[in-house]
Amino acid sequence: MANRVFQGVVYQMKDAINRVVGVVDETGTVVSCSDLNMIGEVREGFVAERLNGDTFVKDGFSYHQFSSNRHNDYAVYVEGTDETSAQFASLMAISLQSIKQYYDEKFDKTNFIKNVVLDNILPGDIYAKAREMHFSTDVSRVVFLIRVTSGTDISAYDVVSGLFPDKQKDFVFNISETDTVLVKEIKRGIDQRDLEKLAASIVDTLSGEHYIKATIGIGTPIANVKDLATSFKEAQVAMEVGKVFDTEQPVISYDNLGIARLIYQLPTTLCEMFLREVFKQGSIESLDNETLFTIQRFFENNLNVSETSRGLFVHRNTLVYRLEKIKKLTGLDLREFDDAIVFKVALMVKKYLSANPAKY
Repeated sequence: MANRVFQGVVYQMKDAINRVVGVVDETGTVVSCSDLNMIGEVREGFVAERLNGDTFVKDGFSYHQFSSNRHNDYAVYVEGTDETSAQFASLMAISLQSIKQYYDEKFDKTNFIKNVVLDNILPGDIYAKAREMHFSTDVSRVVFLIRVTSGTDISAYDVVSGLFPDKQKDFVFNISETDTVLVKEIKRGIDQRDLEKLAASIVDTLSGEHYIKATIGIGTPIANVKDLATSFKEAQVAMEVGKVFDTEQPVISYDNLGIARLIYQLPTTLCEMFLREVFKQGSIESLDNETLFTIQRFFENNLNVSETSRGLFVHRNTLVYRLEKIKKLTGLDLREFDDAIVFKVALMVKKYLSANPAKY
């Protein structure tokens, strides 16, 4: 389609400069020309000449290379080898480069998706733009937020782009120096565990093959393109909540945050009030590290005294003594389900307040 845009400009320039004007691609094939009979021809020796510089003269034509990308994809050629021909070619290259850049931005689906994800486009404009680009709006998709925590000079963007080469279905782009977004097309009703396995495979590839350490936050699957911004925000929340409550987990799904998500959304003043009410008899700070470790293992073993004592390699009576000590200090008996729930939530609230995460 870009070639048709070039052709429109080239044809208008025909009468203005009264010379043959055209555009060739990087292979030397004429893609647009004021002389329609020349379209499709291959300029012999062009590929070799283009490596010597952006401007050159060959076979009676002046050339000037241009592109909106990092390397030259096209070149303008103007009939003649004089200075005027070179100036015409230079002016046309500047014009066509600007036109191509505008065209790329206007019809680039990845750029469109990026604007939707970052909420940089009005909801009413999403569908109009999607129709203009022939973009499917009712396909199930999910947002992965990939955050690099340490690594090499290799770009995570390049690695992830290579893993998902179908640029019509999957979209990869950077939003910061450390954060890369993957918008993945999925089947409707896909299992959440499959998404987590996919995210885990990305983490493994980054670390195993490229020595890049990363964590991934997963938003909820959405059925309409307008909800991509919501899925992205959920992926951000998953990343932040995971950083507070599950620092060792490389993959955090918004759907699996559970009560941590609720705590994260509470005002800090309410959290502080909750802690004061729970620990009326004594502060949580009065518990030493050994006691807190015992509590953690007790919760991991579903409040089972026998299993916990075996796991800690202590006598059952020793564990009971520690639990009694906790009850005396806090007023909460962790062997009772209700008290255990309150204490578990209190520990998470304390961790949340200590982390003081930045909210999006």
